[in-house]
Amino acid sequence: MTQPWILHEDRALPADPVTRPIAREVYQETKDLPIVSMHGHVPVEWFADDTPFPDPAQLLVVPDHYLLRMIVSQGRYGLNELGVTAVDGSLPTESDPRLIWRRFCEHWKSFRGTPTRFWTEHELVKIFGVTQRPSAETADAIYDRIAAELATPAFRPRALLDQFDIEVIGTTDPAWASLEHHQRLAAEGLGQRVLPTFRPDPLLQLDNPTFTHDVLATGAAAGVEVRDYPTYLDALRAQRLRFKAAGALATDHGCATPDTTPLPDDDAARLFDAAFNGRPVAAEQVTAFAAHMLFQMAQMATEDGLVMQIHPGVERGHSREMTRRYGPDKGYDIPFAVEYTRSLRPMLEAFGHHPNFRTIVFTLDEDVYSRELAPLAGVYPAMRLGAPWWFIDSPEAMRRFRETATETAGFLNLSGFVDDTRAFCSIPARHDLARRIDAGYLARLVAEHRLDLDEAIDTAKDLAYHLPKLAYEPR
Repeated sequence: MTQPWILHEDRALPADPVTRPIAREVYQETKDLPIVSMHGHVPVEWFADDTPFPDPAQLLVVPDHYLLRMIVSQGRYGLNELGVTAVDGSLPTESDPRLIWRRFCEHWKSFRGTPTRFWTEHELVKIFGVTQRPSAETADAIYDRIAAELATPAFRPRALLDQFDIEVIGTTDPAWASLEHHQRLAAEGLGQRVLPTFRPDPLLQLDNPTFTHDVLATGAAAGVEVRDYPTYLDALRAQRLRFKAAGALATDHGCATPDTTPLPDDDAARLFDAAFNGRPVAAEQVTAFAAHMLFQMAQMATEDGLVMQIHPGVERGHSREMTRRYGPDKGYDIPFAVEYTRSLRPMLEAFGHHPNFRTIVFTLDEDVYSRELAPLAGVYPAMRLGAPWWFIDSPEAMRRFRETATETAGFLNLSGFVDDTRAFCSIPARHDLARRIDAGYLARLVAEHRLDLDEAIDTAKDLAYHLPKLAYEPR
């Protein structure tokens, strides 16, 4: 008889017999702390409408680009065969959720050694009570088990907030959002638990094909008629305040680079007017305007107190053909090397000691942790260093982060863990993995007599819970 699938209680903790018992003790103190999920992408509509999830494939596979990209990389199935609809309708989309689920289970072996494996097995076993490892043979039985759970009230979005013990979750909303869903949640008593986050990226990129439309839509949402550069800035300020009134604590900037060099106002106005009125703007001018506007966003943050999250260094839609066909966020975003010291200097010189300015800087380029980011976070009061995210929220990368950043930045200049995900059910798994890795790192410091056990436990609680709350504390 096949043994039921269970997860080892010590998974991701240190293997050596000296630090493992210490890590267990530290982890026990953090594993049940509430989740603070301030940097995420779960759609606000899920919570506002609170409708049941349709099926296992639509919940766990189709929206999760980590799963999709790995399966596609094996060359057997395309995105359309995994339930992703082509933007132009040029390809038939697989609509049978059971078949999509089977294709995922067939590829379970592909996820060995990846953090996706850890997150997904946590979801399946701990959340849905699955007792069989995914495979072509077990796919249908697992599907039926999850589908039965999804049919119950306990697995609707708001109920899962309680089941996952999520104290607060930030959604990411376009700058022109009406915020009607957040207003509905506030009226129903969830306004302090599900918070909007202002994402203005399309409004700062003059080469955005829908730049004028997006700017006008933001102005309309803010009640500002945008005619020129000054009214454009007015609309941004007004919409930020609308977001803050709806509970927002942060803005989110997925810029190509962290350059914050401001332009003379006349130059910025000239470039804006050209793009706004459909005239071509040279590539170097697009880049210069984006840097200028990142500086302007920092200036506005000193006024309204919203935390400025900066996460650059990603070539969005690396495959132009796949992006054209399926749209963004389908697994084709690829990191590249980024320079921070000179890029952030204009912003930090201007606002790095401002009492009302706070920024959290992330990276996908691990080389800069000890050379640039930890030293910056270790001296500027306004800056915190963001946790490993996206491709590096993995066991080995999180260990490397602790080893390369802590000695310069300490622990208190960090933001704590953020999950940065659209995959709702992976949130508790991601936080659990981060808490296990932190427990292991802190256990080594205890074993080496660099920390006492009580200090390690206190620090673990900070990293898991107190620092994320402090980093986004309302002002």
